[in-house]
Amino acid sequence: MQNPASWPREKFCTNLTIFRGTMEDIQFEEYIPAYGIVVENPEPLSAESYAAEAMASDMDPWITFDSRKTPRAEFEGWLETNRPSQVLRFGDEEGGRGPVGWISVIGPKHCPHTGDVTGLQESWVKLVDSGRPITFQTIKELALNHGVLCGKWLMHLETGFKVDHAWACVARATLEGQINSAKVSPRDPKSDSQHVICAYNEDFTDEKSVMRLDAAIRASGVKCLLSYKPDVYTYLGIYRNNRWKLCPTIYESKFDLECVPRRSHIFNKVNNLEVT
Repeated sequence: MQNPASWPREKFCTNLTIFRGTMEDIQFEEYIPAYGIVVENPEPLSAESYAAEAMASDMDPWITFDSRKTPRAEFEGWLETNRPSQVLRFGDEEGGRGPVGWISVIGPKHCPHTGDVTGLQESWVKLVDSGRPITFQTIKELALNHGVLCGKWLMHLETGFKVDHAWACVARATLEGQINSAKVSPRDPKSDSQHVICAYNEDFTDEKSVMRLDAAIRASGVKCLLSYKPDVYTYLGIYRNNRWKLCPTIYESKFDLECVPRRSHIFNKVNNLEVT
């Protein structure tokens, strides 16, 4: 479902589906805040619960630098003003700032294309109702049939210098056109959850494209663990602890600081093979 008010919501935002039930009616983006609630004998949250907790992040306003419209001379000032460790998720009443869902940068060559998300979700309902096995391959077929092919590398970082530095690296690479688009979650002072940075490419089925995006992230200066998730999983509500026991990420990248030359070791989690 597209929101014409702003491109980031069109690209990343909430999508209503025709699933049965309540939580299953809504699909959300990747950042899931952990609220640190202490309970006796806690049980793992369901995928639907993760999706429900992500709703507020996706629905609230975004802080966006669109390099296609905004002068480059304004970027460094914008970046400094909107450091993720300093932007509060639920706003600052004294400072007169409201809630912020995401901070994002749109690259100069980016052309938003989500594919036929409505058709994808209708086909998904039919697939689930058919009783056929739900696997990565069946979901990949749906994605190809409906042109829903975008995906993202994810980075989870503690608040403070680490996330600010990593985000600055990714944001600058996006400004230079090395990354299509990227976003980072703001800080929630009431939670011990990490920030997440998402860097996007156009086709999760193109392994070379996925590897090029990893290389662009590493070249920007980011060395932390990365995980790659197709957008189709997000649109279909496939998060951790989903009923089909699917891992919601399909690649993992570990940067080898001891190797000469330094490089990523990328592991395909679907076929259990190392790619690089």
